[in-house]
Amino acid sequence: MRILAIDPGREKCGVIVGDDNLVLNRAVVSTTNLASVLREWCDRYRVTQVIVGDKTGREEIRRLVANELPGIPVAMIQEIGTSLMARRRYFADHPPRGWRRLLPESMQVPPEPYDDYAAVIILERFLEA
Repeated sequence: MRILAIDPGREKCGVIVGDDNLVLNRAVVSTTNLASVLREWCDRYRVTQVIVGDKTGREEIRRLVANELPGIPVAMIQEIGTSLMARRRYFADHPPRGWRRLLPESMQVPPEPYDDYAAVIILERFLEA
């Protein structure tokens, strides 16, 4: 099963496409460019399921997915705590360097958007359910 998971937001969304626990592609895209990414990835990866996090911007994203990918089922998944977990995973993949490594990670913000990490967690929650 090819699954496209979205961490919705007002200005940007984390988007990943996966096959079970393998992430095939990931990105952080502006909501204005989301429709084209959805169409392109759906065609390229033959997506069979879409998952959307249930917080900020969920209804707008759900409507967009229904319009752009008709016939593909959409599920809503709880995304409580995904931002904190995503930040931890980001720092596990990109450890702070220099003087930043001396600061606790809880006091740091990643230097780039990490919404795609939250989308990975949303996918994992769906697969666990």
